[in-house]
Amino acid sequence: MKDKVVIITGASSGIGKALAYEFASRGAVLVLAARRIERLQQIKEELADSQILTVQADVSNELDCQKIIDHTIEHFGKIDVLINNAGISMRALFSDLEVNVIKKLMDVNFWGTVYCTKSALPYLLKTKGSVVGVISIAGYVGLPARTGYSASKYAIRGFLDALRIENLKNGLHVLVAAPGFTASEVREAALTQDGSLQGKTPRNESKMMTAEECASKIAKAVKKRKRELILTFIEGKFTVFLGKFWPGLLDKLTYDHMKKEPNSPLK
Repeated sequence: MKDKVVIITGASSGIGKALAYEFASRGAVLVLAARRIERLQQIKEELADSQILTVQADVSNELDCQKIIDHTIEHFGKIDVLINNAGISMRALFSDLEVNVIKKLMDVNFWGTVYCTKSALPYLLKTKGSVVGVISIAGYVGLPARTGYSASKYAIRGFLDALRIENLKNGLHVLVAAPGFTASEVREAALTQDGSLQGKTPRNESKMMTAEECASKIAKAVKKRKRELILTFIEGKFTVFLGKFWPGLLDKLTYDHMKKEPNSPLK
């Protein structure tokens, strides 16, 4: 990763922030994008590296995504890795959910990935670089009370899988990275049925994979140019395995598991 230009969206916290530190430790040149510019500036100061560009951007806005790419080319002249990490979550039964909540999740999670990838693609093809989509196990297994979240993550996986096949002969590397439950702010910022912030995680974050461990594994997968990375054994690899061979059993286990969350809308 030495001197590779790496763009990370959603870099102000959680996995995105951990990715910034991980790739910096590998000698990469960083472009950090997020809505909270003050947090990006803090990361830049902590890393004490002049080769870090921070860009305030909302990835649900196509022009903001273009701005990220334009600023990167203006400053560094190339793009080697684009990590589409920005994302939001939600928790509510679909029967209670306002439809605009799903639209907001699709705008940030799916369309943010599409916009950034579309703008970066010509430059990535020149470097035979990497496109990364940070999805979730929810992109392989439908999670109850998270219909919008699962829909957006399935959509990202389908988009990136198709993009990979389109570019088999162009040298483009496409990685779909699916963390299991990872300690981050994503559940605190999750949307409720009316679009308001959940404000408090319903899970014990201390028992989850750390964002730093997740970032390390994603960086290794980028280096090895893997096509897929499914993290954690039980909530990740084993869950995907069950879904292929015993989908009915997985449905029941998933329901029972998610029902145990404090204040779960599932009964």
